Amino acid sequence: MTDKIISLRNANIYQGKNLILNDVNFEVGKGEFVYMIGKTGSGKSSLLKTLYGDLYLTQGEGSVAGFNLKDLKWQTIPLLRRNLGIVFQDFRLLTDRNVQDNLEFVLKATGWKDKALMKEKIDNVLGKVGLRGKGFKMPYEMSGGEQQRVDIARALLNNPKLILADEPTGNLDPDTTDEIMQLLFNICRDYHTAFIMATHDYNIIQKYPARVVRIEQGSVKEISVAGV
Repeated sequence: MTDKIISLRNANIYQGKNLILNDVNFEVGKGEFVYMIGKTGSGKSSLLKTLYGDLYLTQGEGSVAGFNLKDLKWQTIPLLRRNLGIVFQDFRLLTDRNVQDNLEFVLKATGWKDKALMKEKIDNVLGKVGLRGKGFKMPYEMSGGEQQRVDIARALLNNPKLILADEPTGNLDPDTTDEIMQLLFNICRDYHTAFIMATHDYNIIQKYPARVVRIEQGSVKEISVAGV
């Protein structure tokens, strides 16, 4: 049994026929928090898409949450994604339904059928993000920080081994950013969930230090916090 949630060996990442990242060697362990930094267009999104099966890995070796990326087929991608959570910068909540229905929609889409179990699970994840009892609220009735907490709750629904967070604090004020970062680190610590967080905010990295990788010049490089 390995504690590696992500393992890439000599992996080449392509967008179509274009080589984006070359000879990637990258591992993330269970419960590890990793920042991913790099300029726009450097390949961060391509790497994330490869990890959740939106781009196929054709050269090199790779596994995520026990799934061999080179063996992925369209039929198995949903199985991989049930082991992952994704947190977006712009929340991407369904604006025509309340929080409870937003979360129930995801559970139904990933195979849940029992109404009582779904309600119990939704209550559980809302409790984890400090929104217990707020399931009746519509997204437009909530602050940006509350909407981001709903987005994080949605990512937690299927007890993921890994959460990919793409600029999750990009639209938040500094105080709310602190609340969200403390929440993410608590989830990482308490539930041993691995995190990869793409960010441009170096102040966050200084305030909440963790491992940092930089995407630049077609490669993935380990750096220290001091080298940010």
